[in-house]
Amino acid sequence: MAETNKNIETKQKNTNFVQTVFKLLWEYLMLAVGAAIAAFAIEEFLVPCTILDGGVVGISIMVNNLTNIRLSLLTVLFNIPFLIVGYRVLGREFLIKAGFSMMAFSSFLEVFAPLVNMTEDSLLAVCFGGIILGIGVGIVIHFGGCLDGTETVAILLNRKFNFPVGRTVLLFNVVIFSIAGRLFGFDRAMYSLLTYYITSKVLDLVENGMNQAKAAMIITNEGRDIADMIYKEMGRTVTILEGEGLISGKKVVLYCVLNRLEVYELKRLIKEADASAFITINDVSEIIGNHIKKKGE
Repeated sequence: MAETNKNIETKQKNTNFVQTVFKLLWEYLMLAVGAAIAAFAIEEFLVPCTILDGGVVGISIMVNNLTNIRLSLLTVLFNIPFLIVGYRVLGREFLIKAGFSMMAFSSFLEVFAPLVNMTEDSLLAVCFGGIILGIGVGIVIHFGGCLDGTETVAILLNRKFNFPVGRTVLLFNVVIFSIAGRLFGFDRAMYSLLTYYITSKVLDLVENGMNQAKAAMIITNEGRDIADMIYKEMGRTVTILEGEGLISGKKVVLYCVLNRLEVYELKRLIKEADASAFITINDVSEIIGNHIKKKGE
């Protein structure tokens, strides 16, 4: 009997291992697919018409136009400081996935650079480039990666000073587009701003929320452990409530507010602590008050 139980346990472990490996392979495949789609939009629609994306990619396009240094190299170099910040803010797994996404993005920029441009019409480039770019970036973010390191700085400012992430990113991009207007003409800046708007809306559909905060409600039997993990690893405070299921009986209900780049990490932590936990994640249109507690307070 003991031997039978041991065999069953071994088979279960092997099954779990295979599922974990398959899940990781699928995630990294989709990160590569998203990076390829985003790189295609940049090289085949935006760059030929001198239309900028936001953040690091936008800065890279400007420098590429002024110096002819390869865009693929610039995106990697400019993202390195943000990766370091991202590691401190979001942890090792984010660093690995973001680094992989950025390297894949850079590689696909090299692949698509020699190809014939899809269009030289600025309006077509804005519309189709913005849509395709939003799809690519949305896929990358959905699977826990990141192509633009400026958002990690926005998250850091959010945690330290409670500045809204979306508003901070928008401020970065307004500065970038203003500089682009001075360098390449204000029509390029307006096209770029329109592209950013289209991209963000498409990303909304793919990733379910770009600039909005997220509210997570977790129903679990391991409430205290999960709350401690969220606070320790993500720096987010959690409200602990008592609940009772109609069938399942007494439960602990956790409520916390986070940003969209942290949703993947939250789900990973909860799965490790309680695979049977029930989670709902909703958009938050406005936050009043401080939902991040600094250690030592």
